Parts: sequence; C-alpha cells; structure tokens
Amino acid sequence: MAVHATAATLPAPAADRWITPVEIGVLGAIWGASFLFMRVAATEFGPAALVELRLALGAIVLLPFLWRARASFPLRLWPKLALIGAINSAVPFLLFAWAAERAPAGVGAICNAMTVLFTALVGALFFGERIGLARSVTLAIGFAGVVVLASGRIAGADIGPAVMAGASAALLYGIGINLVRRHLTGLPATAVAPATLLCAAILVLPFGIAQWPERMPSMHAWTSVVLLGVLCTGIAFVMYYRLIARVGAARASTVTYLVPLFGVAWAWWLLDEAPTLRMAIAAALILGSVALSQRKT
Repeated sequence: MAVHATAATLPAPAADRWITPVEIGVLGAIWGASFLFMRVAATEFGPAALVELRLALGAIVLLPFLWRARASFPLRLWPKLALIGAINSAVPFLLFAWAAERAPAGVGAICNAMTVLFTALVGALFFGERIGLARSVTLAIGFAGVVVLASGRIAGADIGPAVMAGASAALLYGIGINLVRRHLTGLPATAVAPATLLCAAILVLPFGIAQWPERMPSMHAWTSVVLLGVLCTGIAFVMYYRLIARVGAARASTVTYLVPLFGVAWAWWLLDEAPTLRMAIAAALILGSVALSQRKT
C-alpha cells in the first residue's frame, strides 16, 4: 500500500518493544488481505464501484483526524490534494481492482512491493535524488522480477496485462509519495490520508455510479468490500501512522516485505490460488531488490 507522509520518531519504551513486531505483522496481514478482498469483490462489483466504496469507507473511518486538523487545510490546498488523491489513491486502486479480475490475488500483492523501488526511481528522475550505482542495480533486479512475473501464465491464462496494471499502480504510488514529501510536508499525516481519500472518492464517484452492477452483489462480496474499505484502508492507515510515530518511517516500512507474503498466503489458503514457481522467483527478485535498496550506503 502507499504511504502518505512521515512523522517524527519518538523513543519506544522498553515495555513496548515486543508490540512493534506484532503490529508490523498484523499490518502486513491486513494489507496482504486487501488483495484477497479485491479478488473476491471485483468480479461482482467491477473496478469502479468497488474502488468508490473502498475510498468512501476509508475516508469515513479517518474523517475525525481530518476534522481535528481542518484549520491546516485551507481551500487553496484542496486542488493539490485532489491531484495527489488521483495519483496516489484513485487510479492505482482502480488498476489493482482491474488486475484482481484477471489474475490471482498474490500477483497484485507482489506487484505492490515495487512501490519502494518506484519511489526511489521517481525521486532520481524528477526530483534530483541520487541513487548511486548499487541502488540502480537493485532497481534493475526488481524490474527483472516484474518481467518474470508478467511472462507467466496461470491456469492457461496470460497474466501479463494484470501484472502491468499492478506495476503501473506501484509506479503511481511512487509518484504520489514523492509529491506528498515535497508538497504536503508539515501537515498531519493522519489528516492528509483522509483528505486525499475523500478527494479520490469524489473523482471516482461518477464512474462508480455509471458502472454500478445491475445485479445486487452477494453478501460475500459486500463483506469483502466493507473489510477492504474499513479495515484495509481506514484502520490500517491509523495503525501505520501510529507505528511511524513510535518507531520511525524506516522501521515501519518493513511491512513492505510482509504484504506479498501474506497476500500469497491468504489467496492460497482461502481461494485455493496456489503460488507458481514463476511467482516465487518474481517475488524473490522484487523483495530481494527492495531489501538491498533499503540498505544504507
């Protein structure tokens, strides 16, 4: 999942040290499950209606944080929030939902891990950040993983388009994170998230209405949508920002390594979508490159 901002690190009490790994694990499981819920609901709702509900529910859960910090959000700021909401939420959510109709849930979860690499690449190409030769090699390794994944077939079906959609969503996350860092610095992270989600929900609303399913989706699909919006989008962001405040963004971001693992595991356990050898190789290349890119040089 994309992150919206960072916060200052506060020293963690000794008694709370064991809580951090547990919370990171729980958060990884929740965000990994988001790809399962999209896979279940996308076929009945379609991408636009699914994403509209996800955005709206996530914004509602986080709205109290925005209301508390409303003085920090003047009207002139909202066009910028709308643009970032489109780049960092609306379009990538649509791409992942579209991919969920066409490929196993684990595929989207693996593609999501590319966010870290795309964030570094976008920073280097457009914002003057230096990545160096070593990190350039890790980026190449990660992109090789995407090629391996895209060239595969599952149950006789070509998953290349779904992989490209997921990778494109990760690229947009990378752009969005860089924009947030440079244009929304100083704003409360827990308020930026609902502001951008709210803008994204408004942008997607006409498409969600136009493509609302003609037949009432099943209770199974509705449950998946509610969990996707409330748990995986709203509550998960609250957990993530609490982690950042307590242990810092660098340590909190280690959840990136767990999301694909949980995404594949949930899909295998609950949907019988067994991982393939090609998925395992791609995940190893992508996660390995992410781990290397995070090392201090």
